Amino acid sequence: MTSALLVSWVAIALLALVVSGLVRQVHQLSRGGVARMNGRLGVTPGSAAPHAGELLAEGRETLLLFLSAECGTCADVLAEADRLGQRGSPAAPQVRAVYAGAAPATAAATVPVVDHRPDLFTAYDAIATPFAVVVGATGRVVRSEPLGSPAALRELFAAPHPSRPRSAS
Repeated sequence: MTSALLVSWVAIALLALVVSGLVRQVHQLSRGGVARMNGRLGVTPGSAAPHAGELLAEGRETLLLFLSAECGTCADVLAEADRLGQRGSPAAPQVRAVYAGAAPATAAATVPVVDHRPDLFTAYDAIATPFAVVVGATGRVVRSEPLGSPAALRELFAAPHPSRPRSAS
């Protein structure tokens, strides 16, 4: 009886450590604090966007959202991108949703979808979903980072980018 109780407490302690590590990782992802061992995560800002001709809106900033059909946060981020895009701001980037496999049938109606393209995940170094890449009107990567929530997407939309003209204040 005593050994079973002791084993149970050890198992509970190990589970607590695992859960705390997962919570820390989710927190880092939502704040964009994840970096690869070799430095950056995603395509380096300033470099040419891979497959730009087929993905980007000509002469307009484009937000590429790398998503997964099995990811609940991805569906929330796509719905938020759809809402932000419907606001009709001329400064808002064109949004494209990119899936390695098939896009879910529930994908947002106003966001163009590119599916069955695992090569794009590799080209943009999108190792986690949801992942965002902002490409300027010139075809150069402006930002590349994981998104942990729809709030992170709103922050990305609100952040000033060098490729956007500044509004007169």
